[in-house]
Amino acid sequence: MRRVALLFGVLCFLAGILFLVHPDITYQKRDEVAKIGPITATVEKRETAKIPVAATATLLIAGLLLIVLGARSK
Repeated sequence: MRRVALLFGVLCFLAGILFLVHPDITYQKRDEVAKIGPITATVEKRETAKIPVAATATLLIAGLLLIVLGARSK
């Protein structure tokens, strides 16, 4: 159990640092705009999702707590 807490803590902490450095995630979304019989027309849109600061802070704090608890428990 100690290893799981330590590993999950490190992953949460690294994700928090990643979102702190790069808070925007860009992805492409494909929308169907028209369908006439067997022919479809699609449009690819580039969208951006913003990671909230509260989520980043939560990941950092939870990661640190899990690292400390995982390292201290015996």
